[in-house]
Amino acid sequence: FLRFLLICTLAVASRAEIAEEEDVLVLRKSNFDEALKAHPNLLVEFYAPWCGHCKALAPEYAKAAGMLKAEGSEVRLGKVDATEETELAQEFGVRGYPTIKFFKGGEKESPKEYSAGRQADDIVSWLKKRTGPAVATLAGVSEAESLIADNEVAVIGFFKDADSADAKAFEKAAEATDDIPYAIAADDAIYSKFEVSKDSVVLFKKFDEGRNTFDGELTKENLLAFVKANQLPLVIEFTEQTAPKIFGGEIKSHILMFLPKAASDFQDKMDQFKKAAEGFKGRILFIFIDSDVDDNQRILEFFGLKKEECPAIRLITLEDEMTKYKPESNAITAEGITAFCTQFTDGKLKPHLMSQDIPDDWDKTPVKVLVGKNFEEVAFDPSKNVFVEFYAPWCGHCKQLTPIWEKLGEKYKSSADIVVAKMDSTANEIEAVKVHSFPTLKFFPAGDERKVIDYNGERTLEGFTKFLESGGKDGGAPAGDDEDDLDADVRLILNSKLHSHFIGYSTHTHLCVFRSF
Repeated sequence: FLRFLLICTLAVASRAEIAEEEDVLVLRKSNFDEALKAHPNLLVEFYAPWCGHCKALAPEYAKAAGMLKAEGSEVRLGKVDATEETELAQEFGVRGYPTIKFFKGGEKESPKEYSAGRQADDIVSWLKKRTGPAVATLAGVSEAESLIADNEVAVIGFFKDADSADAKAFEKAAEATDDIPYAIAADDAIYSKFEVSKDSVVLFKKFDEGRNTFDGELTKENLLAFVKANQLPLVIEFTEQTAPKIFGGEIKSHILMFLPKAASDFQDKMDQFKKAAEGFKGRILFIFIDSDVDDNQRILEFFGLKKEECPAIRLITLEDEMTKYKPESNAITAEGITAFCTQFTDGKLKPHLMSQDIPDDWDKTPVKVLVGKNFEEVAFDPSKNVFVEFYAPWCGHCKQLTPIWEKLGEKYKSSADIVVAKMDSTANEIEAVKVHSFPTLKFFPAGDERKVIDYNGERTLEGFTKFLESGGKDGGAPAGDDEDDLDADVRLILNSKLHSHFIGYSTHTHLCVFRSF
């Protein structure tokens, strides 16, 4: 009996070891499995104490934990210091901070990646959609009013017959949506309260028009398209909190207005921008960036802009390759922006490629300086073998590489056919090469074939020398086969598949990425 009592005492003590900080469970390797047993539905943040994005998330994460606890929810929130609990971080494939994963049903295998916003309401809404029914049933007016009041966006299906084809399509759309609550109403009082005269779907929101009514054939696809077009404000400000919604959504064409919020004509320009946005719902995301905010300066640099050049308009597509576009006029009017966006959607715009002016002494040093305006004639000179470093001035890896690259330039400065060069890719863009990370090293061998070879060998003087002496064979690979090497200076980038593509625009987002040099 005493042995049994001891075992029970130890088991209770083990559970007691799961401490809490502001309603968030403090998890370690030693108590992780126990936490999953005690709380089968568990959202876990893997963080680093030094990570700015983790610090920004902390109050909202704690608020969400408190909201769920106050409701008596079985869903709990936990956190893991991934710099201390490295085995846990490795087990769950943590590559950046914060990484947030949802463990459902006490299962450790294949947790779901958290994909919604960084505010408490976003977190709670996402978790409720993951653990509750896809569609809630509203019994009366007060429930409907609470749903609308408690959520930034909510979708209500007004259906007298819950088994109708339209109601079933509504349910399928709800199951495919993570971050917005869906509910169904059949009560006459709810119809009357919201002035709904027949079966329909209404999206309620706390911005712009306040509500949108679905019109057309009610299918899952059509309803999802309707929600996508109306779930975000006509104009959304780019901030730490809105970044996940901006980059995580399906709309990959973004038009950005850079404007100081303190400008005397701010509201007038915002009204013009918003008026233009009305015609491109669901096709182009209209984004405002306060050009006076320090955290936004990297984004201005990415688009080749300076604070004194704002207000300005730029458009970017975030598909497999990022492409930027610049309007001919700097004037911000609804008519001008509408015409610019129409040209874009009609496929009539040419990409805007940035370039610095050619320095007078670009070829006077061992490492030649390339810019957009002289890249073609130097890199694709058929009589030269040209080895180029594409760098960013702020990149830690690039700074580490500089003395080695300069020695390489010195070694080949008298060569008749080998050129060592560099290009600042934050200020210069070229169609022939898409730079996904810093530094990127590419070799352009002599000849008329315009070949491009990626360097994948050691970043040492010896490695570079072998590569050049072998004509790009020792340490090289056909362009496009390389794996991006990300900046260990805490390069801030986005999640999911966009990681390898965003260098500047998404540099101010919500993830700190770490990887060895």
